[in-house]
Amino acid sequence: MLNDVHVHRSDDPLARRDELAHRLAAVAVDPVAVDDDVAEMVVNRVIDNAAVAAASLHRAPVVAARAQAAARLQHRSARHDGATVVGLDPDRRVQPEWAAWANGVAVRELDFHDTFLAAEYSHPGDNVPPVLAVAQHVGATGEQLLRGLVAGYELQIDLTRAISLHAHKIDHVAHLGPSAAGGIGALLGLDVETTAQAIAQALHTTTATRQSRKGLISTWKAYAPAFAGKQAVEAIDRALRGQTSPSPIWEGEDGVIARLLDGPDARYSVPLPAPGESKRAILDSYTKEHSAEYQAQAWIDLARRLGRERPELRDPAAVRRIVLHTSHHTHVVIGSGAGDPQKYDPRASRETLDHSIPYIVAVALQDGAWHHERSYAPERAQRPDTVELWSRISTAEDAEWTRRYHSVDPAEKAFGGRIEVEFVDGSSLVDEIAVADAHPLGARPFARADYVRKFRTLAEGVLADEEVERFLELAPRLRSLRPDELAGLTVTPPEGSLREVDAASPEGLF
Repeated sequence: MLNDVHVHRSDDPLARRDELAHRLAAVAVDPVAVDDDVAEMVVNRVIDNAAVAAASLHRAPVVAARAQAAARLQHRSARHDGATVVGLDPDRRVQPEWAAWANGVAVRELDFHDTFLAAEYSHPGDNVPPVLAVAQHVGATGEQLLRGLVAGYELQIDLTRAISLHAHKIDHVAHLGPSAAGGIGALLGLDVETTAQAIAQALHTTTATRQSRKGLISTWKAYAPAFAGKQAVEAIDRALRGQTSPSPIWEGEDGVIARLLDGPDARYSVPLPAPGESKRAILDSYTKEHSAEYQAQAWIDLARRLGRERPELRDPAAVRRIVLHTSHHTHVVIGSGAGDPQKYDPRASRETLDHSIPYIVAVALQDGAWHHERSYAPERAQRPDTVELWSRISTAEDAEWTRRYHSVDPAEKAFGGRIEVEFVDGSSLVDEIAVADAHPLGARPFARADYVRKFRTLAEGVLADEEVERFLELAPRLRSLRPDELAGLTVTPPEGSLREVDAASPEGLF
C-alpha cells in the first residue's frame, strides 16, 4: 500500500494518524503472524550478524565500544536483566542501550553483513543489536524477538525504497533510528502512539551528514549505525515515560523533508504493508559474500573470474586502462566519481579502501580471491604492482546501469556493470555482471548452508569449537526460544582471549 507523504504548513495541520511516524508505528505493532520463510531468513541474518561480529572482536573500534559498554553494568532486578555484549562474559550484563552500542559496532565494523539498495542504501541487519538487547533486558521470548526483528527490517527497507537521503548528503542511518524504534515497539507490544513518539524521536536524533563516508573514512563509519540503535533504545525509554517528540517530524514545515531532503514541494510514496498484511521485506534484502561495500560484491566476483581466465590482467605492464561502467551510486560513492584522491592512496584506512572500487578490482584481479583481513593489509595495499594497476582503473556512470540500479523489478535490478579493458598491445576485453554470485538471482544464491559456512569461517581462531556448535544449534530455534535462552544469541570467545587487546586499548572517561 502506497502512502503519500508531503510537507504540511503549520496552518494546514496533518491528522496524527496520517503522519508517517504514526503509519510506520501502526505497521510495526500490527500483530500479524510472521510467515515461516520470513522467520527462516531472520535466523540466517542472526547467524550472519554473529559471524561478522566475532571476526571483528580484536579491532580497535569494537574494543573501544566494548569497554564503554562494560562500564555500564546492569543491576539485575525482578523486572530487568540487562543485555549481553559480544566479547564479554554472558553473565556480565549491561544496560540495553550500551549493549546495542557495543554489539552494533561489532556487527558493522567489517561492513560484511546484509544490505538493501533502492532510493537509499541500508544495512537492515543493523536492527538486530538494539532489538536483541532490549529483548534480553526485558526477558522476552524468541517469538517476541522475531516479531521485533521482522518489524525493524520492514520499516527500514520500506523507507529505503522511497526516500533518498544520500542525494542530500544525509547519512543512511537516518532510516535506521526509526526502524529500530519501531522494531523495539513491536517486540514490546507497545501501542501505536507510544511507538510513533519513539520513531519520531529516533529520527530527530539520528539525522547526520554523510561526511562519515567521504574522503578519508574514519572509524566512525562503524559507530554511526550503533549510535542510531542506541538512540532508538533511549527513544523508546522516553516514550514509555510519556515524553513526546517533534511532530510531524517528516512532514512539518521545518521538518526533515522540508529542510533536509527534497524541500517544501516534495512528495514521496512510501510502500507499507496494509493492516493485517504480512511483513516480508527482509526477503528482498541480501547479504555479502565478501567484506566490502555491497556495490563492490559483483565486481569482486567478476574480477576474480577474469583474473583467472586472463592472467595478463594481473600485470600492469600489459594493461593501458580499465574503465568500469556502472550506476551513478557506484560511481560517486565508491568510484572515481567521488572525487576523493584517498580512494587511490595505498596508505588509506581500511574503511577508505573498503569504499574504493578501483582498489578492490585491482586486488581481486591479481589475487583471484577476497579476504576480510588479507585483502586490506597495508603490505597488500602498498604492493608496487598493485598500486600501478590500481591507478589505471576508473569508473564511469552509465545511464542504463543507473536505471537498473533503481528498477523496482527484482528481475532486472542490478548492482554491477560493464568492464572495458584496453591492453598495451591494442587488444581489448569487455565483460559485465549484473548481480553478485551470492545474490538471490546470482550464480550461487546464499542459502542456510552458506550462512553457516560464513559463520564457521569467520569464527575460526576466535571462538572455541564448542561455542560455534552451541550457537549453531541454538540460532535455528530462535522462534521457540525461552527468555533464559536469548542470551545465547550473543557469541562468547574463550575466557581471557581478549584480555591483551582490551588492556592495550587507550582509556577514556568511563
